[in-house]
Amino acid sequence: MNAPENTSAVAISGLVKRYGSTTAVDGLDLEMPRGQVLALLGPNGAGKTTTVEICEGFRRADAGTVRVLGCDPVGQHASLRPRVGVMPQGGGAYPAVRAGEMLRLVAACAADPLDPNWLLEVLGLEPALGTPYKRLSGGQQQRLSLACALVGRPELVFLDEPTAGLDTQSRRLVWELLGALRRDGVSVLLTTHLIDEAEALADQVVIVDHGKVVTRGSPAELTADANASQQLRFRAQAGLNVQLLTDALPEGCVVLEGDPGAYVVRGRVDPQVVSTVTSWCAQQGVLAEELRVGRRDLEEVFLELTGRELRS
Repeated sequence: MNAPENTSAVAISGLVKRYGSTTAVDGLDLEMPRGQVLALLGPNGAGKTTTVEICEGFRRADAGTVRVLGCDPVGQHASLRPRVGVMPQGGGAYPAVRAGEMLRLVAACAADPLDPNWLLEVLGLEPALGTPYKRLSGGQQQRLSLACALVGRPELVFLDEPTAGLDTQSRRLVWELLGALRRDGVSVLLTTHLIDEAEALADQVVIVDHGKVVTRGSPAELTADANASQQLRFRAQAGLNVQLLTDALPEGCVVLEGDPGAYVVRGRVDPQVVSTVTSWCAQQGVLAEELRVGRRDLEEVFLELTGRELRS
């Protein structure tokens, strides 16, 4: 039996998943309204894929509750499956099956599928119709996997890194498709490592780390911290004495060097601040380049919350 239409697309409370002594998901809470695009961001090993696989019914939770379109994804999997599209990491197709055969097989399992030929054309897969999956390029495999997730006209789509390995043209095509899904009222939960993708596509961004939600909100909300809403960014020679530059600026301004040679001035940014920065750099014999004033971006928020160290 289908859940009422006013239920959330995904509702997670206190989700826990362990693998031996490792806790992959640690008390995660998440709610996703219907008809929205939610981007799940996090470093490697943060628990994103495990969370999505539990929502898809492919793994069982050790604790907590998960509801997808109002249903238990494990206990009500059979009734939920026709309403959900899934694009897993790694494709998920049979190695020897031909691209056209795979999509038509998935379409045959749907009550009211999209035209597979149309979807193959839209995703640029017509030239590969007769090619075995294992011989498709990485980008073609990704696009075929996306086609399989969409062909059944799902109410909700789970996309695990949908544009990984795609070239710029294919990536933009996927973005356009996801925009069309959203306009049609389809709910989309995607994981991605691409910050610009989350900013461009998502109504709501959830950042997870060590199996927990560390922040959530729209891209605008997450980047609109009142204490960091004004910033001057510029590039110059790496290793400048940021304390000396801070001392030269009005009170309340602070200068930080993030990546080598990438500087941020935080505080009240006005023409005098810009002039002081360029003059001070000139006195040091360096040129301040790529100056721009604006709010902090989502990548900066992500790094502030999850750190800059590499994750395996």
